[in-house]
Formats: sequence, C-alpha cells, structure tokens
Amino acid sequence: MSTPRPLPTEDECNAIREGLRAVVTSFDDEYWLARDDDGKFPREFHRAMAEGGWLGITMPEEYGGSGLGVTEATIMMNEVASHGGGMAAASAVHINLFGPHPIVVKGTHEQKQRWVPALIAGTDQCCFGFTEPDAGLNTTRIKTFAEKVPGGYVVHGQKVWTSTAQVANKIMLLTRTTKFEDCVRPTDGITIFYTDLDRSKIDVHKIPKMGRKAVDSNAIFIDGLFIPDEDRIGEEGKGFSYILHSLNPERVLIAAEAIGIGHDALRRAANYARERVVFDRPIGQNQGIQHPLAERWMYLEAAWEMTMKAAALYDRGLPCGAEANAAKFLGARAGHDSCWQSIATHGGFGYAKEYHVERLYREVAVTRLAPITEQLIMSFIAEKVLGLPKSY
Repeated sequence: MSTPRPLPTEDECNAIREGLRAVVTSFDDEYWLARDDDGKFPREFHRAMAEGGWLGITMPEEYGGSGLGVTEATIMMNEVASHGGGMAAASAVHINLFGPHPIVVKGTHEQKQRWVPALIAGTDQCCFGFTEPDAGLNTTRIKTFAEKVPGGYVVHGQKVWTSTAQVANKIMLLTRTTKFEDCVRPTDGITIFYTDLDRSKIDVHKIPKMGRKAVDSNAIFIDGLFIPDEDRIGEEGKGFSYILHSLNPERVLIAAEAIGIGHDALRRAANYARERVVFDRPIGQNQGIQHPLAERWMYLEAAWEMTMKAAALYDRGLPCGAEANAAKFLGARAGHDSCWQSIATHGGFGYAKEYHVERLYREVAVTRLAPITEQLIMSFIAEKVLGLPKSY
C-alpha cells in the first residue's frame, strides 16, 4: 500500500502522452524490426527516454525524479508500447519504474543519493536476480545464499530469466541469508542487495527466446560474489516484505503495456482492412472481418478501465491486489487476442515480417506468462475475493 497522492487531471494525462509520443514515434517500425533481427539492446531509445526525463517518472524529486505515481507510469508505459516497439520498447524502460522500488522504500538516504540519480540518467542499468530454476514463483524456496563475512557477504547460487544482464552494470539480487529449514516462517531469512554486477564472479548466459529479442533474458551463475554491507537494502532477513511493495504496480504496468500493444495491432488491422480489396470490395466491409476487430476493441477498453482503477487505488493508498491482478490477466488476454486477430485480418501477409503484426504477437505473448501466471491470478481471486479455500 502506498502513501495517498492526488491523481492526475485529464490535461496532465494528455500532456504525458504527448510528451512521450514525441520521443517514441521517432523510433519507427524499421528500427524495432532491426532490433528484433539483430538482438541489440535499443540503446538509442533508452538514451532518448533518459534525456527526456522519463526514466525517473516514479522516482523521488529529491534525487532527480518526477515523484509521480502509478497512474502516470501506467499512462507512460501504455504509450511506450503503442507505437511498434512492443515489449522490447517497454522492457527497456519498465525496469526503471518499480524494479528499484525497494531502494526508494527501504534504502538509506546515502544509498538513494548513490544509486537513484544514475538510474534516472540512464548511466546505470540494473538487472534483477530474483527468479530461480527450481523455485519459480515460489520465491520463499530460493537457494542463492549470501554468507556473512567481515565487511559484507559472499554469494553463491544461480538465477534465471534475469533481464538485461548482458548490458547491465548493476544487479538487484534476492538471496537467502538464513536457510529455509532454519526459518520460523517461509518468508523469513531473505535479504535483498543492490550492487555492482561483477562479471568475474557472475557468469551470464543468454536465453534464446520467442520475442523481445532486443531486451535479453539470461541464466546467471554466481560464484563467490562479494557484496559490501553498504549494498544491503534494509534489514537482513526482511527482503521478502520489501519486494511486495512493487508487485501490484508491476502487474498494472504489464497490463498497460499489453493493452498498448493490442491497440497497436488493432490499428494496423483496421488500416489493412480498409485498404485491402478482394472481390472488388475492401475486406473491412465484410462483417466477418469487422466483428472480431470490434470485439477486440471492446475487450481492450474494458481491460484499460480495470488497469486505471487498480492504478488509482494504489495511488490513493487503498488495497488493490485483486484489481491489479485482474488488470494483468485481462490486459494480457486482450492484448494477445488483438494481436492474433490482426494476423488473421492480414491473412498470409500477417505471417510476413514486413507488416510487423507477427512481431507484435510474439512480443505480447510474454505478458500472459510473467511476472505471474494466469492460473495463480485465478487462484488468488478465488481465494481473496470469492472466499474459496486456498488451492496451493
């Protein structure tokens, strides 16, 4: 739950979109197609977003940020994802918004001074070592261990799906400092660090994947990484509670991004349907083409309403777990279905890279899988909203 803050006016929301659009639309379809082909991190895009001040939209003003809320960040990420870059564009900057939130919530003044300005400026790039191969979404079962030594900790372990580790110079790392079997509660004994990504101690292996090629995902292997005491965030053993602050905002942002990609795909489908003539008439005149696209628009708009509701609740300091999870579920589904319908509308050309919709379909797929599965969301809603017995 966050501290209550005023929600932005309609004019303020429009100003955010207009400011972002000026940056985002300068990177066209061909730029993102090239990044999809070569897999290079979109440094030019990341730099332009940093120069525009967008990487610090949710960071405290005291440290060079804009001090805005989840609502503004939601609008930002929806706009970023709406102009051809898909999750490659979104993920290149998304990580700055609420990934480092434990620093803002539990970091000392000295730590914030040391770390936050460089993140906002884009001179530091951070990756996140949270997920492990044998733990998955059961974070309490992580095994990466930080052993206390004079002046700091020595870490051994491994992580998977660590985004941007190929280009990052910093890592936010979730470890155990007390073994699971020695803890009173499963959530005890977990400690979070933000430190240099020392490649002499961290071996990074890229994972080839379906989409978002330009923003790398990796398996990392940590062997004897020393982390000084001053790079520990908050108290030892309390790290699990610190990451909870960023879970609901992350779900809301993922929803906004999926919806943005869905609207992008829908726009391309409608344009094609107006222009493509078969049997002496535009295919968009046929209800078999019209109705599925109209339905996709309705689902996208409904998902957007839930997304904005969840963001507003968070910014008001009110509980929003059900709404944030529902937004992520509905947004990802609506975005995914819109991208598929766009491919179907294009017919054979939908399968061709030159029309870009197959790329958007591959980009949006991850939003249904991460950071939480649809099945766990439904279990959460069943238990927390409907009062049904816990199923896992």
